[in-house]
Amino acid sequence: MRNALCANLCGLAPLRQTRNGPDYELKLLRGFDPNAGYQNGFLSIGNFDGVHRGHQQMMACLVRHAQKLSVPSVVFTFDPHPIQLLRPYECPPSLTSFDQKAELIEACGVDFLVVYATDLRLLNLSAEEFFASVVLDDFKARGLVEGPNFFFGRDRAGNSQVLKTLCNGAGIGLDVVPPVFVGASMVSSSVVRRLLVEGDVAQASDLLGHRYRVVGRVSHGSERGAKIGFPTANLTHVVTVLPRDGVYAGIVYHDGQRYAAAVNLGPNPTFGEKRRKIEAHLLDFDGDLYGESLELEFVTRLRDTLTFPNAEMLSRQLKQDVEQTRGVVSRMLNR
Repeated sequence: MRNALCANLCGLAPLRQTRNGPDYELKLLRGFDPNAGYQNGFLSIGNFDGVHRGHQQMMACLVRHAQKLSVPSVVFTFDPHPIQLLRPYECPPSLTSFDQKAELIEACGVDFLVVYATDLRLLNLSAEEFFASVVLDDFKARGLVEGPNFFFGRDRAGNSQVLKTLCNGAGIGLDVVPPVFVGASMVSSSVVRRLLVEGDVAQASDLLGHRYRVVGRVSHGSERGAKIGFPTANLTHVVTVLPRDGVYAGIVYHDGQRYAAAVNLGPNPTFGEKRRKIEAHLLDFDGDLYGESLELEFVTRLRDTLTFPNAEMLSRQLKQDVEQTRGVVSRMLNR
C-alpha cells in the first residue's frame, strides 16, 4: 500500500498491515450482498473520517479477532455522512475523500468494506432496531469492535453501554477499544480537524498516523510565479479540509514519483489577489501538469502569508522558502 509506504518514508510508524501476501485485497461493496462472503465475521461500524490512530487500533483488534477464528473482518461505513442528511448545516468538512478512506482501511488489512448509501430509513431505526436489522440480520456478526464514543440508532440513542447489553443478549462478543493518546492529545477526527484549521499539520499528522493529504486537479492560474522563477501547480477541486493559510513544506506525488514542494495556501496580497488558492512549487521538476490530478501531503508550516512591497522581495523570500522546504523534506525522508 502506498500510504503505508509513505508513512514509513515520512518518519511515521506505518499503518499496521495485518494481512500479508500478494493475494490480499480489500473487497469493497456498495450496499448489502449476503452472497459476498462478509457474514459471520467480526464487524466495526462507523464513519472513520481520517482513519486516524484510534481507528487503526480498532481495525487491528478487529483483524486479530477475525484471523483467530478464520472469519472475515468487516468495516461498515456510510456515504454520505449521516449528518449531511440530518443537519447539513452542521456537517464538518471531511478529512478524507471516500477513495482515501478506502485506501487507508485497506492498509489496515481489513477484508471487507461495506458502504451504505445513507438514507432516512436507516437513520430512523431505533438503536434496538438497528442492532437487530444490521448487526444480526445483514451481517450475522460474531462480534463487534468499536471505539468509546460510538453512537448508533435514531437520535444517537445507542452508546457503548447499550451495545454491550444488546451483544450480551444476542450472545456475541464486543470489544470497546480505549481512546488513543499522542502526548496529551486524545486522538479524534474533531481534534485533527481543529489542528489543521490552526495550521498545525505536523501535530495533525502525528494524531492521524500518516501525513495529512489532499487531492486536487491542476488548473491554470495567473502564472505570476513562473514570471519570477517559481512556477506553481494551482490545485483546484479539493473536497477535504484545508489547513490555515500560510506557506508549508510538503510532498507532491505524481506519476509514481515524489517531489518536495513549497506550498502557498491562501491569497496573494502582494499582487492584490484575495481569492484563496493552493499553489505548489515542485522542487526539481520540469514539465506540464495542467489537467493532472496531484496528491499533496503537508509536512510542516513554515510561515504566515505576508505582503511584500514588490516582486523582487517576494522572490527573495520564496528562495528562502524553497531552501527551507528542501531541508525539512530531505531530513524527514532520510530518517
